[in-house]
Amino acid sequence: MTLLSRYLLRRFSGNFITVASAFVAIYLLVDFFEKIDNFYDHGASWNLILKFFFLNIPFILDQLGPVLILLAGVITLGILNHNNELRALKAGGIPLKKVIAPLITGSLVLTVLYFCMAQFLLPATVTTTNKIWYEQLQDKVPLGIHRGGRYYYKGSEGFYSFQWRNTEKFAFQDFSYSQWDDDDFNLHFLLNASSATWKDGVWVFKNAQTQRAREDGSYTYQMFEHQKVPLPESPDEFFVPEYRAAELSLTELYHEAGSRKNKEQRDVAWANFSSRLSYIFLGLPLLLLGLPVLMITYRRWGRDLAVAIPASCMLAFVAWGLWGAMQSLAKAGYLSPFISATTIHLIFATLGIILLRREDR
Repeated sequence: MTLLSRYLLRRFSGNFITVASAFVAIYLLVDFFEKIDNFYDHGASWNLILKFFFLNIPFILDQLGPVLILLAGVITLGILNHNNELRALKAGGIPLKKVIAPLITGSLVLTVLYFCMAQFLLPATVTTTNKIWYEQLQDKVPLGIHRGGRYYYKGSEGFYSFQWRNTEKFAFQDFSYSQWDDDDFNLHFLLNASSATWKDGVWVFKNAQTQRAREDGSYTYQMFEHQKVPLPESPDEFFVPEYRAAELSLTELYHEAGSRKNKEQRDVAWANFSSRLSYIFLGLPLLLLGLPVLMITYRRWGRDLAVAIPASCMLAFVAWGLWGAMQSLAKAGYLSPFISATTIHLIFATLGIILLRREDR
């Protein structure tokens, strides 16, 4: 590695740490004043409060990752240009691509670190902070889990299992409910149905069969095509929080997507995995486009970071908006997860490379 590359990498790393520290501090400050009342209302100790906000730092860094990489590169190149160092390097015969190469290398290293953090660190920290915030402070205790395309709930008297294709409507497929004796754990009651709906405060089952235990240990069976059966819980009492997806690692998201059998659920699962992966790699194309934007603003409005930094932030917000819109289309099934995950990257990277080549002439 040349002396110039080490110098630029050191400047890039220092600017990244400075920008990340500032953004994390602002985020924590705002978040603290928004949530401190919830901690006080539940009588939480300061140890719990500090633990929550400390463990929330990796999540903040993950959310701000692309813009932090962008700003670190823009500030590094901007300071070089402001101090006439970039002009001196060009006068010495060093092309622009050799100047920005260490910045690209630094962004790749940070991207790998973000990838590792999403795989190994974030699942543990996000799980802990979610448990503190949702379960300890908001009393939202999850009654069930979601595994292999099915939902499993433990009710007050029995266990529920079903496929839930549309979480906005209480319509279930392949429904099962069972009750077991507390003493010897023998099956007391079993209901299986091809579909179940919740209408007007009543469970309605289609193509169902019930199995009830007799006192002598035998069972009675009943089959029906359409019937109302009272159950202890209503669907709105079920709770599988949407934030659970954020607690999964990249490999867990991948396996979750591969295990879905229903097409709608499979599309959403693949969209979650692809969007999570594409967001990690969003910083590099942003940087490739942000660097020539910086040089264009310098040429038109002078060597002042007061213009370049807002322009970079605006670029990041535009990328966020377009990226978020495409992820929503993918989850709704209107767009391929692969296309939604790569389009913004390809457009920004291609446009950035073209502008950089023009600036290098």
